[in-house]
Amino acid sequence: MSRHPAFRLAAVAAATLVTLPALASPPIMAGKPNTKPSWLGDVRSTVYDGVADDLLTAGLGKTGLGSAFALPDPTNPTVAELRRYAIHVNYRAVLDITPGGGYGTLYGPNVRPDGTVTTDEGKIAGSEHIAYAKVRGGNSNVVLMVQVPASFDPARPCIVTGTSSGSRGIYGAIGSSGEWGLKRGCAVAYTDKGTGTGVHDLQADTVNLIDGTRTTAAMAGKDSHFTANLSADQLAAFNAATPNRIAVKHAHSQVNPEADWGRDTLRAVEFAFWVLNEQYGTPRGNGNGPKARTIVPENTVVIASSISNGGGAALAAAEKDRQGLIDGVAVTEPNVQTRTRGITIQRGSGPAYTGGSKPLLDYFTFANLYQPCAALSSRAADSPQPFPAAFVPLAQARCASLKAKGLLAADTLAAQAEEALDKLLAYGWEAETIPLQVSHWRFATPSIAMTYTNAHGRFSVADHLCGLSFAYTNTATGVPVAAPGTIASIFSVGNGVPPTGSIFFGGVTQPGINIVNNLNPTGAVLDLLSASPSTGAFDFNLDGAICQRSLITGTDDAAQRVQGGIAQVQQHARLRGMPTIIVHGRDDTLVPVNFSSRPFVAKAKLLDGAASRLSYVEVTNAQHFDAFLPFPDYAPRFVPLHVYFNRALDAMWAHLTEGAALPASQVVRTTPRGPGAPAITAAQLPPIATTPAAGDAIVLDGRTLRIPD
Repeated sequence: MSRHPAFRLAAVAAATLVTLPALASPPIMAGKPNTKPSWLGDVRSTVYDGVADDLLTAGLGKTGLGSAFALPDPTNPTVAELRRYAIHVNYRAVLDITPGGGYGTLYGPNVRPDGTVTTDEGKIAGSEHIAYAKVRGGNSNVVLMVQVPASFDPARPCIVTGTSSGSRGIYGAIGSSGEWGLKRGCAVAYTDKGTGTGVHDLQADTVNLIDGTRTTAAMAGKDSHFTANLSADQLAAFNAATPNRIAVKHAHSQVNPEADWGRDTLRAVEFAFWVLNEQYGTPRGNGNGPKARTIVPENTVVIASSISNGGGAALAAAEKDRQGLIDGVAVTEPNVQTRTRGITIQRGSGPAYTGGSKPLLDYFTFANLYQPCAALSSRAADSPQPFPAAFVPLAQARCASLKAKGLLAADTLAAQAEEALDKLLAYGWEAETIPLQVSHWRFATPSIAMTYTNAHGRFSVADHLCGLSFAYTNTATGVPVAAPGTIASIFSVGNGVPPTGSIFFGGVTQPGINIVNNLNPTGAVLDLLSASPSTGAFDFNLDGAICQRSLITGTDDAAQRVQGGIAQVQQHARLRGMPTIIVHGRDDTLVPVNFSSRPFVAKAKLLDGAASRLSYVEVTNAQHFDAFLPFPDYAPRFVPLHVYFNRALDAMWAHLTEGAALPASQVVRTTPRGPGAPAITAAQLPPIATTPAAGDAIVLDGRTLRIPD
């Protein structure tokens, strides 16, 4: 058993870091039998009429998506209700759905592909096909889904990928590439990429099925979305020692799902080809056998697309594509981690950044240390969504504890806050991210640090990595409680990476799944409100954050497991001339440009040289979460990056179908809405130019990527 402080329990043997090879798929060739892929499970197919229910809005339409919606009874939802609420939640989770932000005028179900704004509700008829992809090892499944709109033209076939963003479930890309593809008449190939809403209530031993309903783990068997890998005896011992805990698929599947995000995206495309040929292929012989394939890569436009983690998965798929499935890539704000060396990023005349692409877990564990203290900096005084007054003493305690641990040198609180922020900026965050450090720590950083340390190291839920666990917690006291009846709707409301699952029902806010500090001196409690054992201070559990950081910087067995998992998810930026458009917001604080898109672009262009067809578009006044734009002080400052996601897809479509030139790499300079946040207009969102002005052009100069200020 490891002596690393990351372990509290080690009931399960260490998982191997060996990645098993993917099951091979035969080439998709015209005239060949449309054989179902060997790795594809049972397929459930449903046809939607586009009136009562549909592919894009689940019958809610543009108006319903933009309005409040609640399950009639979240403790006992039907399959149709779960799907409808999942689409409602996921659509709104990635977009600003307020009219002032552009919903219904610049984007949305009622806006046609050519930009025409209609009074239509935007419902789309068609068929939906969902199945598990079989995965060797582990007790979790990868979910695949294909939506085929009734407007699909088999004479001009097209497929767009919709790999889920974040850790979201199968409908995670419905509002991004899902909407764009369906409105174009393309089939959309989705995957949850091994993350999603697989939630195992360990105390009750219940799990999700593929349709979102819940049953016992024993009844679900191999049809479980995710079941923690614990024997009956291990589960009983676990529950006795730490009752009311939750295992989550992304964190606890012990398969490091990110290592296979590219494979999963390619499998979704293969699934789409199989579905399309089942529907449109030519009958063979007496019609009883498989149809002959008529829709194949050679006659089909395939665009790999999505946002955030889904965008990173699209780039990984392009790099791994050996069957010629993908024709082009169009993504925004991709979480892409690249092996880089000797690359310089030069923005304007400022200091050069030479830190290279950083693994996501590297910069998140660094941020988890310093963001709470940096939030108190005078330079962050005008931050949107600042700390509530009750959190300020905890942030002050974090500064003091960092000083006591030798992680800050300054003596006064004010100087410590400035030093903490300076550390973040020196690590590679841009100055534009300063106002967003506090809101991103509040809503994202601790949850991502916990999920990815567990995932990359392939740790069991029973390991309680860094003394942390997941549990529903009492809304008043923060102590772990039994899962409420509303866990029945976790498929719809869950985001795959706790905190998640809180829901208003019965006149009160029902508990959600949160991070729990098992090592809090007075007993397990909500991590946010816990004390560090080593300091005794209520400092947002600095000990847990230090432990997570040690998994990146350390050398012991646990750290090597995590670092080995990180190595498996890093890409090489080998696009081999693939037409690609990457869009990123300069103010992105979650996936900062210096750690992700900028070094990826530089390396990809270096590898491809004159053959490169990669365009990089950096948008000013744009950050990672369009769904945050309705928050106070977000709307006046930031523009919707989603508009540029659609424009990137439009440009890629024009390139692949009409031979239009790809835009050159450039900075697009937007105009925010300003005080009072009046309704945004198209004039504030300049187009992506085919040939940008000299002062806006991004160029690779030797090994230096030069980006205008």
